[in-house]
Amino acid sequence: MNENDLDAASRPFSSPALHGSSAAQPAPAPGPPRLHLLALNPTDSVTEGFLPAAARLGLAVTLLTDQPDAHARAYGLRDDAQRGAARREEARRGEAQPGEARRGEAPRSDGPQADAPRGDAADAPPPPFPALDIVPCDVRDFAEVISRIAADGRPHAVFTNSDHLQTQAALAAAYFGLPGKDWRAALRTKNKAELRRALAAAGPDAADPPWPADPVWSADPVWSAELATGQDPATLAGLDAPYPCVVKPREGVASEDVVLVGDADELVRRCREIRARRPGAALVIEEFLEGELRTLETLGDGRTLHVLGAFRTELSPPPHFIEERLHLLPAPPPQPHTDQVLAQLRALGVGFGVCHTEYVVQGDRARLIEVNYRAIGDQCDLVLAELLGIPLFEYILRTHLGEPLPDDLGARTDGRVRMEYVMADRAGRLASAPPASVTERDGVRLDYRPLRGIGEEHPLHHTNRDFLGVLRATGTDQERIDAAVAEFLAAHRWEIV
Repeated sequence: MNENDLDAASRPFSSPALHGSSAAQPAPAPGPPRLHLLALNPTDSVTEGFLPAAARLGLAVTLLTDQPDAHARAYGLRDDAQRGAARREEARRGEAQPGEARRGEAPRSDGPQADAPRGDAADAPPPPFPALDIVPCDVRDFAEVISRIAADGRPHAVFTNSDHLQTQAALAAAYFGLPGKDWRAALRTKNKAELRRALAAAGPDAADPPWPADPVWSADPVWSAELATGQDPATLAGLDAPYPCVVKPREGVASEDVVLVGDADELVRRCREIRARRPGAALVIEEFLEGELRTLETLGDGRTLHVLGAFRTELSPPPHFIEERLHLLPAPPPQPHTDQVLAQLRALGVGFGVCHTEYVVQGDRARLIEVNYRAIGDQCDLVLAELLGIPLFEYILRTHLGEPLPDDLGARTDGRVRMEYVMADRAGRLASAPPASVTERDGVRLDYRPLRGIGEEHPLHHTNRDFLGVLRATGTDQERIDAAVAEFLAAHRWEIV
């Protein structure tokens, strides 16, 4: 499941009935601390990561979402009435009950039995869920978010792992005086044009740079330009751009509508194509950064900023940029690139909670592509927590509860992983594919999760919505991991007709 599932985002929802009474009601018994969680469609990060972590921390959760029915199905809840009554009773008792959700793919029916995983993965127990209220809300509107939270009683924490909702969650946390991200940092990392402006303003030529003059930082800033909301793409015909360059939505995610263009004519044409799918959308045109693509995963509490790990990412051939596989780099993360990325994150005001940053290596330079002020997705966060051997999701939630992080997280450093994404190469119906499975041999664990059901028909998106399945290969020996992945892929078929 991924947050960029536009099909899920288009499904309607129904609001639960509102009940009121003029009769005096007894004061409710004190319940567990309450986390207000903002979400769009269900994702693996929330279903398998943050909700079970909230249960382990003894939190009750109010989940604010514009897709309540999708979340109810994902957690094995049948309808609004049952959901509300059951979860309110659990909250009063301070108890957390287990829920059920299909691991690794969006649920398609209301019954937990129909949503059970297939193959060896079916033997795994469902993740424990906390006391959970699912509340319909226009979560993209920060004022509506604040209003719904206020109506629910004073919160203990406000959190989201959604790319789209970081600013809203940060504003809500600030309104209630709770720990959270700086809303300005959340906005400038989400808005790719503002990110470039902020980094340029924080460079060594600024009046008060955040670090001493650094020749590596100042040598080669990233060129960028913006096509504002409603601005005619024809105005880009005379743009003095360093072709080839990249055009992307200013607030986009998951490489959706990100494309390499070779000249001015193609730039105008591609922008018009994107605008046809996203009417009026603001776009960013950026210098194409060639080189090895890496990520840096960080976690901070506003005082301490920990580096959790780094991945090397392999992309599909241009003109599109789809992540095909990721390899966890050996610890500690490589220098001098890590320190450069951290310096740029400080310049952006990033340092609270979890963050996923993508950059390109060019010699001894680290050049930022984008900063995603949330956990890395597509199941990489789940496998990272497993390899590090730390309660990663609990640590993330604890920062939003105002608890400091330990100076040493106690993470393992010998783990290796390869994330392999099986992608559709054409539009059509998935006729055959392997079931979910978990195997372990020669020190390598293979965990395969289907992401598309047999019989489903989809167009070709040129994003991670083209993923048919994900293979998580973990161990301590990279050669054995790579060999096991090659053997698995050779032994299975994915047929689209």
